[in-house]
Amino acid sequence: MANPLSSAGPSAPAEYPDGHPRRWVILGVLIVSLLVVVLDNTILNVAMAVIASPDRGLNATQSELAWAINSYTLVFASLLFTAGVIGDRYGRRRILTAGMVLFGLSSLASAYSQSPDQLIAARALMGVGGALILPATLSIISNVFHPRERARAIGIWVSAVGLGMAIGPITGGALLERFWWGSVFLINVPIVLAGLVAILALVPESRDPAPNRIDIGGVVLSVLGLVSLVYGIIEGGETGRWGAPWVWGSIVTGVVILAGFVAYERRIAFPALDVRLFTNPRFSTAVGVVGLVFFAAMGAFFFSTFYLQMVRGYSPLAAGALLLPFAGAQLLFAPRSAAMVARYGAKKVAVVGMLLTVIALTGMATLDADTPIWLVGALFFIQGAGMANVVPPATEAVISTLPRQKAGVGSAVTNTVRQVGGALGVAVLGSLLSSVYRARIESSVADLPAGPRELASESLAGTHAVAAELGQTGDSLIAAGNTAFIEAMHWAAGGSALVAVLGALVVLRWLPGHRSAPAVPVAAPHSPEQVSVS
Repeated sequence: MANPLSSAGPSAPAEYPDGHPRRWVILGVLIVSLLVVVLDNTILNVAMAVIASPDRGLNATQSELAWAINSYTLVFASLLFTAGVIGDRYGRRRILTAGMVLFGLSSLASAYSQSPDQLIAARALMGVGGALILPATLSIISNVFHPRERARAIGIWVSAVGLGMAIGPITGGALLERFWWGSVFLINVPIVLAGLVAILALVPESRDPAPNRIDIGGVVLSVLGLVSLVYGIIEGGETGRWGAPWVWGSIVTGVVILAGFVAYERRIAFPALDVRLFTNPRFSTAVGVVGLVFFAAMGAFFFSTFYLQMVRGYSPLAAGALLLPFAGAQLLFAPRSAAMVARYGAKKVAVVGMLLTVIALTGMATLDADTPIWLVGALFFIQGAGMANVVPPATEAVISTLPRQKAGVGSAVTNTVRQVGGALGVAVLGSLLSSVYRARIESSVADLPAGPRELASESLAGTHAVAAELGQTGDSLIAAGNTAFIEAMHWAAGGSALVAVLGALVVLRWLPGHRSAPAVPVAAPHSPEQVSVS
C-alpha cells in the first residue's frame, strides 16, 4: 500500500527553482479564465424575468428557469473533483484549454437556444466546461509559484472570485438594457477567445510526473454520489418539500453512495482521493471552513437579490452595483491576507474573517424597507472583508498539505466543497425563507381565488405578480408581501450568521496557527521515497 509522506514543505520544480519567470503574467491569464466561470454563476440571475417573457424571451416556466440555473450548478459541482484528477494525469494546461473551448461553444448554444429545454441542456454543457477550468487554474498556480509567493497569488485569485461575483449582475443588467437576453451568454465568447490565445502562448504544461492509474470506480462513485446529493439539495430548496420521497431519498442515496466511495477509496492501491488526507487537521478543517463560509455567503446573496430588487425597487443594474462594496473589500483585503497570515498565523486571521462575516450577516437580520442604502453597502463591504480573510488562508492550508504534483486533487476538493456548500446554503436557507414567507403571507391572501392564492403564497415575486393584476387594490398586497419577506429574510440571515459562528468555532478548535502540519498520507504505490509537503 501507499507510504506516508513527510511534511517539510514543497520545493519549486527543478526547472523553476524560484518559480516560473512569467508567473505573474500567467496568474493574470488564469484570472481571465476564472472570471468567465464566476461571471456565469451570477450573470444569469438578472436575466430570469426576460427569459420568462413570451415576447422577449423563451416563455419559460418557473421550474424551467430554476433548472436553467441548477443544471449548471449540478454538473459543475459534481465534476470538479473528477476534472482535477484528470488534469493531474493528462496535463493541466490541456484540460484548461479543453474546458475553455467547451465553455465557449456551450455559451454560443445557450445564447441562441430556441426553447427552455435547449437552454437547460446548453447550461449543463457549460457546467462541464466550468468544471474543467476551475481546478486547473488553482493547480497551475501551485506549480508556477514558489511556496513563499503562493499564498499571495492565491489571495489575488480569490479576489478575482469576489470581483466576478460583483460585476456579473452589473454586466448582465447593462447588456439587458441594450440587447436581447442571449447577450448575457454571448459575452463569454470574446473572453474565452482571448483567454485561449493567452493560455496557449504563456501557460506551461504541468502534470503529476508519476501518475497512478485512473480510479474509474472511484470517479463513477464520486460523480453519482454528488449528483444525487446536490440534486436532492436543489430540489428541496426549490420546492420546500424536504419530506417528499424524491427529495430526501435522493439526499440519502447520495450520502450512502459517498460513504461507499470513502470505503472503496480506503481499500484500493490507486485511489482517486486518498481519504487519509482528512486525518490531517489542517486539511480537513480548512476544507470544512470553506464549505461553511460559502454556505453562509451564498444563502445571503440569494435573499439579498430579492430584497434589493423587489422590496427596495432597484433595477437589476442598480442592484448589481450595490454589490460593488463586496468586490471592493475582496480586492483590497484578499491580496494582503498572506502577509496577515505570516504575521499573525492562519488561525487568528481566519477567526477574524469569520467574525466579520458574522457581524455582516447579523446586520442583515436587522434590515427593513427603510434602512439607509449606505448601511446595506457597508454590510456587503464587511462581508467581503471577512471572506477575503477566510478563503485565502483556508485554500493555502489545503494546497500546502499536498505535494505539488497532487495540487489538482487539493484544488478540486476545495472547489467541490465550495460549490456544494453554496448550493446547500441556497437550498436550506431558501427553504427557510419560503416557509416563513408562506406562513406570514397566509392571512393576506386568504380571500383570493385558489389559483392566485397559491401563486401569491409561493414567493414574493408571485405576490407582486398577483398584485399587478389587481390594480390599485393590489397595493396593500404588495405591502403585506414586502413585510412578510423582510421577516422571512431576518430568519434566513440569522441562520447564515449561526453557520458563520460554527465556522469560527471550527477554526478556533482545529485549525493550526502555523504552517507546520502533521504528516499527510498520500497514496503513491510506485514512489517509496519520501516527498515533502508543507
